[in-house]
Amino acid sequence: MKTAVRRTAAVSAAGLAAAAILAGGASPAQAAACSGTTGVTVIVDFTALGGSVQTACALGDPTSGLTALTGAGFTYAFVPRQPGFVCRLNSLPNPCNGAPVSAYWSYWHATPGGTWSYSSSGAGSYNPAPGTVEGWSFGAGTAPTQAP
Repeated sequence: MKTAVRRTAAVSAAGLAAAAILAGGASPAQAAACSGTTGVTVIVDFTALGGSVQTACALGDPTSGLTALTGAGFTYAFVPRQPGFVCRLNSLPNPCNGAPVSAYWSYWHATPGGTWSYSSSGAGSYNPAPGTVEGWSFGAGTAPTQAP
């Protein structure tokens, strides 16, 4: 009987950990930059919103910048009635007014140790290569404050 209780407790703990990850927590393996070409590193700069810079790894070969973003554990929402224009990352800023005049989520690309390059493509149509770095920064089109 004691073995069954321990096994049930272990299964319950594992289920709670999985639920926490699905509810928005990033898995520990993704909470840092990717190594080599194991995936695409994603850096999101929340400093203009009172937060910090967060770095995570989207393992594998994401098919788009949006896939890399979600693969690294971040969430996004488009501007209402303007699909493709990212309004919020991890629910910030809140609320999204739908027509940012002087501040928006800008999208950047780089190689590790390189310099940021402003994206001329939308995140839904850009295909980042494994081993590269994707950046997001909220503001007036300024690059993330953390180097790639």
